[in-house]
Amino acid sequence: MTTVGRLRGRATFAAIAAQGRTVRSGPIRVRFVAAPDNCPRVGYAIGRSVGGSVLRNRVRRRLRAAVATVNMPLTSGFYLISAETAAASMPFGELVTALDAAIARLGTGTE
Repeated sequence: MTTVGRLRGRATFAAIAAQGRTVRSGPIRVRFVAAPDNCPRVGYAIGRSVGGSVLRNRVRRRLRAAVATVNMPLTSGFYLISAETAAASMPFGELVTALDAAIARLGTGTE
């Protein structure tokens, strides 16, 4: 299992949103920008359309757990993961499957 770092800073999030390659899988959207870093860095963007702060934070925690259990290893780079409202009510197994499919479609995983 690869250690996963956190994305920090508004400028980093804005750069990924502007330059990143985007892939969707169900209610999950993953943006990726390659970076020569030692470990992958992941950030989460859960918009207010998902719900109140309690629900948004729950979705963020579930996504963090899904990233930790995803089958496709993450390569070094910056990942920005966002979710729609449907992700809040998805069973955890389906959430992991959707995230895994999105990462596989990015083509950044090492096999």
